[in-house]
Amino acid sequence: VQLQASGGGLVQAGGSLRLSCVASGTIFSINRMGWYRQAPGKQRELVASIHAAGFINYADSVKGRFTISRDNAKNTVYLQMNSLKPEDTAVYYCNADVQNYSWSINRAYWGQGTLVTVSS
Repeated sequence: VQLQASGGGLVQAGGSLRLSCVASGTIFSINRMGWYRQAPGKQRELVASIHAAGFINYADSVKGRFTISRDNAKNTVYLQMNSLKPEDTAVYYCNADVQNYSWSINRAYWGQGTLVTVSS
């Protein structure tokens, strides 16, 4: 399974970006999809996640500013980021828990990361 993330870039503080991540390959179903980020010198942290049933979780630092959504028919997860701050600068990674076959357990896959830079 491959996860292809896109949508990163350079934006001024207060601006918006929309990240997309498409999963492709041997996929029977996708349970949880999420976005993580890693800033220079810091550990990777969860930004937001969304389960197939619709349950959503956000990091406190992005609540009210970021919105995660998914299109199950397209195996795609989105992250709409508004009111961006310089501290949101990081490489953003998408993650998916995929069931490859009807009889298999979930496996975690990661995308390659997309850089988001927020200037002050």
